[in-house]
Amino acid sequence: MTAGSDTPVSRIDTSRPHPARVYDYLLGGKDNYLVDQEVGEKLPEVARRACRLNRAFMHRASAWVAGTGVDQFLDIGTGIPTEPNLHQVVQAVNPAARVVYTDNDPIVLRHAEALLTSTPEGATSYIEADVRDPETILGHAREILDFSRPVALSLIALMHFMADEEDPYGITRHLVGALPAGSYLMLSHGTADFLPAELSDRISGTYRQGGMTLLARNRAQVERFFEGLEFVAPGLVSGPEWYKDTEAPEYEPNGVYVGVARVR
Repeated sequence: MTAGSDTPVSRIDTSRPHPARVYDYLLGGKDNYLVDQEVGEKLPEVARRACRLNRAFMHRASAWVAGTGVDQFLDIGTGIPTEPNLHQVVQAVNPAARVVYTDNDPIVLRHAEALLTSTPEGATSYIEADVRDPETILGHAREILDFSRPVALSLIALMHFMADEEDPYGITRHLVGALPAGSYLMLSHGTADFLPAELSDRISGTYRQGGMTLLARNRAQVERFFEGLEFVAPGLVSGPEWYKDTEAPEYEPNGVYVGVARVR
């Protein structure tokens, strides 16, 4: 694995919760701190369920995309590398697949350096960067990936942590605009469309109390992330409803939209 840079321990802020570490806690992981656990404990069970269903979607979607012949992946908002992670899923399909991971939490980089191992044929690289700086991400990714060939861009459970004034749609268009025809966007996003208002308000309020933005967008708002792209069937659906060459997952009430779309 090629890492972006060394990360001093002093840069890891354990006094404030971080979305990636809260996510890890909700998935039953060990790479989180008391501040993250306190947020997770206040969240309703449906939030834990949404994290599990979201990760299952990532597994299905990335395996399917790899099965189409795409062998390059750019995963932004990686989170703690819980096995199986994206590179393990796609390299099981194609051992020569190349994956670039990006996250803005230093602890994620430290765990990535220790845990992310690749197949001998493939490559796995990591950069500590923020999605709000897409050019830095693309600049590093171009050192590992060949942007003259299709690349799968993964924005899993990321954009709901960005407020509208941070221009999440413009950032997504910027990233997608760098991809050649035949590439894919894999995206999941929190929504209140499937939840009672009091549950949705409790989830967003809990994150807000922890100093984090969580904006649950409706269907039309999530569809905007896919503007100009060609949806892969079944289109934009709730987490368990997206599957291609696997058995249908058991449906569970959840608060996440998911979709895969092709760059034309």
